[in-house]
Amino acid sequence: MQLTAQPSCKQSLEITVPVSEVEEETERVVASLAERVRLPGFRPGKVPTSLIRVKFADDIREQVIDNLVPRFFQKRVEEEHLRVVGRPDVTEVHFQPGEPLTFRAEFEVAPEIELSEYIGLTVPYQEPVVTELEVADRLEELRQHKAEFVNEDPRPVVDGDFAVISLEAIGGQIQSLRKQEELVVHVGGEETLEAFSAPLRALAPGEEREFDVTYPEDYGDEKLAGKTVRFRAVLKGIRRKELPELNDEFARDLGDFQTLEELREEVRKSLLREKEVAAQQEAKDKLVAKLLDLHDFPVPEAYVERQIEARVEEFLQAASARGVDPQSIKLDWQKVRESQREKAVRDVKASMLLAKIAERESIGVTQEEVEREVQRIARQRREPVGAVRNRLKKEGLLHRIALQIRTEKTLNFLFDHARKESAG
Repeated sequence: MQLTAQPSCKQSLEITVPVSEVEEETERVVASLAERVRLPGFRPGKVPTSLIRVKFADDIREQVIDNLVPRFFQKRVEEEHLRVVGRPDVTEVHFQPGEPLTFRAEFEVAPEIELSEYIGLTVPYQEPVVTELEVADRLEELRQHKAEFVNEDPRPVVDGDFAVISLEAIGGQIQSLRKQEELVVHVGGEETLEAFSAPLRALAPGEEREFDVTYPEDYGDEKLAGKTVRFRAVLKGIRRKELPELNDEFARDLGDFQTLEELREEVRKSLLREKEVAAQQEAKDKLVAKLLDLHDFPVPEAYVERQIEARVEEFLQAASARGVDPQSIKLDWQKVRESQREKAVRDVKASMLLAKIAERESIGVTQEEVEREVQRIARQRREPVGAVRNRLKKEGLLHRIALQIRTEKTLNFLFDHARKESAG
């Protein structure tokens, strides 16, 4: 056997299987065939092995190779203490009667990562603060959420009204658009296209109007972006928004609060938690970037390809969630994959570095931590914990959850041990 080191993580093995092993495996394959083959003139299991060797020579050869190659490859890998990544590429197979079986296996191995500095790294970070204006804005959001819409007496529509219309596309330009019987449009609102507000102004209940809407090129719905659609709208009614008064009664209506001041304090704490999470995540991202700058090692191509596949799959799932058929997306997928390569390499390197640090610092994951995450997922999906746990286990995702928890714990460790410097 000859072990050849190659650039990056690639290696190769020249492997020889002794003649005795080849002949023994050949006998096993022939004996197995003899039990199964059916040939005219012979009873089951009575076909002469000499005839089987001649008639099924190609099948025997293929089966012997299929049996011996992975077995002896694994044996050599264990002898050399190699951490093989992915499946080997087997070439140069030589197999002749009476001779050893030889082959070449090319594969990748996980790199040896020599950790340098990772504790006490300097990172920009400033403890977040919450302003009174931010508290007031969040309380206003809560008021808006609790708003009630009251029907107005029939009159012409003005800006600020919430017009209730039936809306249908005419002309068949966009087949996916269906008639909506009760669509509420905030006339003149920031969130409403002016092309919708303009034809509804001064319209009275019972009246209808046809109008064209040209959607912006960057419109969120890709099916409509840049398109012009003709609509017919019938005004069915007008509503006005009534906001609750910001007082103790409003606070009690929201939950376990007795006064508006209690609600205000909880809002302040909630905003602070949100800011802390965001600020710490930004600091952790910078720590990871600094770690990558301090450590240089090759990355297995198999890991990179797996990461690229995951990123492309996320893109397709996001498109599907927006109602876009992934098969209808006209992209040069090779270019898409190449555009993702650099980010994929950094993601893989970061993951491997954090795993190495977790190993060095004995950062592990308990079953209780995994179970808490399963329960969180179940609450989020509003499904029974047992059903979610079984599905995650069946899909092989519990291990991935454990890895995510370990990664987050490692990032917390790095952040806790970092030297924080004021970003200002």
